[in-house]
Amino acid sequence: MFLFITEKFVYKLVKKTRTRVDDKIIHRTGKPISLILILIGVRLAIMPLNLEEKLMSGSTDLILSLIILAISYTFVMVFDVLINNWGLKWARKTKSTLDDNLVSLLQKTSKFIIFSIAFIYVLEIWGIEIIPFLASMGIAGIAIAFALQDSLGDVFGGLTLILDKSVKVGDVIELDDETTGTVIDIGLRSTKLNTFDNELVIVPNGKLSDSKIINYAEPDQTARLVLPFGVAYGSDIEKVKKIILEKVNNLDHVLDDPKPIVRFVEMGESSLNFKLYLQVEHYSNRFEIKDKVNTIIYKTLREQGVEIPNPQLDVWLRK
Repeated sequence: MFLFITEKFVYKLVKKTRTRVDDKIIHRTGKPISLILILIGVRLAIMPLNLEEKLMSGSTDLILSLIILAISYTFVMVFDVLINNWGLKWARKTKSTLDDNLVSLLQKTSKFIIFSIAFIYVLEIWGIEIIPFLASMGIAGIAIAFALQDSLGDVFGGLTLILDKSVKVGDVIELDDETTGTVIDIGLRSTKLNTFDNELVIVPNGKLSDSKIINYAEPDQTARLVLPFGVAYGSDIEKVKKIILEKVNNLDHVLDDPKPIVRFVEMGESSLNFKLYLQVEHYSNRFEIKDKVNTIIYKTLREQGVEIPNPQLDVWLRK
């Protein structure tokens, strides 16, 4: 009867509103509310049966427990609809992914809180004292916390990563152990990286939050390349700078601001050492540009007759 009345009258009323939130709430809560009414009907039906006291008490407690669980499930459905429609809708309007992660976390937390409250009420119905139970749970919680301190550290590390926004899904990062890859998932316990060799690396969040991380995607998408090279002693320093810059200026994916620059950095044991500094427009172009520019440097020096020395040692013998 309730479902029939809901479908015939309530659905017609909520369809006239501008928002679809009430439609979804009615649709998601119709069956659990019907279950609550059926359980109440069962409770009323067994009252005049004059069952034994223990049987009557047990059946009553069981029905009340099921009613509380059904009510808590109804609240979960309502919160789920509200968070999905308002929370996620608000989160999608922002550029940051922090609010998306927080909305997901809020959704899971609300379910846990509602079912925890329902569980406490069920314990009261069955005559289990809450205060001693909570005290024992507190002692057990301390023991569990010591046993699972590494796992809890990973969970709090995951929350720190989400709140700090230091690492996001899609970023390319490098860890202390020279593991480099793209972040494909940030969970509460671990973060998953896809390396350039197409290998999946799972890093505990506790270790990740305590490590020095190089994030190539921050603070922006550009990246700097530093390419060292050397020429023989006696080479014209200004000529070397000029011919290299002429070749790398206006190269694809290389930024004009800041402009590429060549620095004479030191007089080495076997060569005059230079470094070419340039900025690429996206960090994903680094390897392609590095290969291309190294090739250009080598070919240009050979074409211009500039000697590229090998490491060497001159030995003088005295008679």
